[in-house]
Amino acid sequence: MTIHTIGAHPVAIGKNPERSRDHNRRVVLDIVRRHGSLGRAHIAKLTQLTPQAVANIVDELMGEGLLMETGRLRSGRGQPPIQFAVNPEGGVTIGVEIAADHMVTVALDFAGRLRGQRIAPLKDTTPGSIISAFSREFSGLAGSLGSKLLGVGAVMPGPFEIDGMTSVGPTTLSGWVGIDAAEALSQACGHAVVVENDATAAAVGERLFGSGLSISNFCMIYFGVGLGLGIIQDGAPYRGAFGNAGEIGHVTVVPKGRLCPSCGQCGCLEAYASVYVLKQQLAAVGIADSEFSDLERLHAEGHPTLMAWIEDAATYFGPMVAMLENILDPQTVILGGALPDAIIDEIVVRMGPLPTSVASRRQRELPRVIRGKTGQLTAALGAAAIPLFDIVTPKLEISPGNTISA
Repeated sequence: MTIHTIGAHPVAIGKNPERSRDHNRRVVLDIVRRHGSLGRAHIAKLTQLTPQAVANIVDELMGEGLLMETGRLRSGRGQPPIQFAVNPEGGVTIGVEIAADHMVTVALDFAGRLRGQRIAPLKDTTPGSIISAFSREFSGLAGSLGSKLLGVGAVMPGPFEIDGMTSVGPTTLSGWVGIDAAEALSQACGHAVVVENDATAAAVGERLFGSGLSISNFCMIYFGVGLGLGIIQDGAPYRGAFGNAGEIGHVTVVPKGRLCPSCGQCGCLEAYASVYVLKQQLAAVGIADSEFSDLERLHAEGHPTLMAWIEDAATYFGPMVAMLENILDPQTVILGGALPDAIIDEIVVRMGPLPTSVASRRQRELPRVIRGKTGQLTAALGAAAIPLFDIVTPKLEISPGNTISA
């Protein structure tokens, strides 16, 4: 596979051999999704597929209800070309974020629009209780959609199956060691469920619907209850050998520093810059059960405990961003997750100037750090995006010297 460059953003192009049919379908869907609507000739130009191949694929996708006609484009002489767009009614995906203190369930239509959401607190995170809550929340949302269900995704905090780090502490889920979460959740809802690390799913959500829409290589620092890192490499999520890539919450930033609440080591990043630690610090000054709206209010008031936490987070994230840049060379680093936009924006501002790294170039299209756009629902949207990603997004494989400007 080669790539086609639109501006400076690489996108996958198609292969004309018949054996590449499934890949070509994803290429066409991806191109149309990114542009909103396109005609057959424009699709053929962008994907480098033959006009006949594009015509066949478009007809096939129309027949399946995944594409729809949007009228004719008035441009120049001759018959205006028919335009095609992703059909929102082509089906829905459901995503569920299972966190240490809450469960968020969302539904997305085929165009990536939010069709419904439910948020429920979790007091008991043992497997039996979570499976019951999952079944209840799934049924409550799925029963109201009235569209074909294309897939179900669930996200849980990592790391997975690591001695001394899994199911330990307040930022993880207890009792899940040795349990096949995908199988248990699939049985609970009657559909195949894909289970993903929450930070990886959040990055996929940003890639499909947020700040990463036109960025093929980025890192996302994700605020759940703890901290995680999602990595998008050449347009697809990088998971590592065992699904635990990006576990930055347990990188030591202060040797012999604070005790980490999850892994028992000292000086972990999560012990200084996580939402869990922020809420602990607020509770210590009499502000208990601080929810999303409370954090917005406290920031607007300039509460000293919150502002001190922001300063700490910015202090430790700056070197972490430079380290990620030196190791992975992303186009940008995105900050997002379960924090109000204004707080993330202030962290980004207070991080500057960033340490020198390979990203310290004068000519940059993007800032080194940006805020995500999917907000409080980031992980749940990412969970719903995982099955959608496999349908509409081809994996990019970069072939140097083989790009074409549109």
